[in-house]
Amino acid sequence: MLEKSPPPHPPPHHPPSPLRRHLHPPAAPSSSAMDEKTSSNMTQVRRARPIVLVLLLLVFIYTLWQWPSTHPGITTGHGGAVVSETSDTREPVGSSSGKKLVPLEAHIISKCPDTRDALRQLILPVMQQVLDKVDFQLSYIGKLTEDDGVECKHGPTECLGNIIELCARDLYPDPKINLGFIMCLTKDYRQIPDRALVEDCALEHAIDFDALNECAARDNGAHGMDMLRKSVQRSAEVRPSMPAPLAEFHRAR
Repeated sequence: MLEKSPPPHPPPHHPPSPLRRHLHPPAAPSSSAMDEKTSSNMTQVRRARPIVLVLLLLVFIYTLWQWPSTHPGITTGHGGAVVSETSDTREPVGSSSGKKLVPLEAHIISKCPDTRDALRQLILPVMQQVLDKVDFQLSYIGKLTEDDGVECKHGPTECLGNIIELCARDLYPDPKINLGFIMCLTKDYRQIPDRALVEDCALEHAIDFDALNECAARDNGAHGMDMLRKSVQRSAEVRPSMPAPLAEFHRAR
């Protein structure tokens, strides 16, 4: 006769957290591995064209910074991400030299492979070269709703991921810190906003996880949602200035 094994010890209790409440397992792929392999070449070709265009336009943006002019802002895109430059310049905080910075913006969504590729292949390499020459800002793409909410392309978990990244930028304005943290999250974008992923990336980039969590949960989440709403509004203001071919590309996506 088989003896009954003792019951397992109950799992340790953790205090509630806005990150834990929103945990969801990654969705199962909707197509087979064979289908993914068949379509991979087409995906790479489709993504390669905007990357080349983005790089060419960024060279032009940098040229405009060296020879100031009255040209309007230039906006370009890469899949789920958009990079834009505006015509005004800003002086660095605490600077006495009168040096002006070029405003440079990226408009992204947290749970997107195109954002991952744009950060890895475009935004981070460019920032390494022009960090001291630009005033870099990140905004998030979404849809404002009539009840003062935000609809995110990949659902509520993406909205929370966007808020976490906005909190990181608010708490740590240095792009070397917040961009590193955001890139760390985006490497495993399907897991955003998994608590373990956020904790690991926060530890790797010397970010206070408790402060990050408090920012996202402040006023029962109203603080984070207000930041996201303003960010999405900013992206909505910029996107109409995109060149027509790129605007069509984004709508097709």
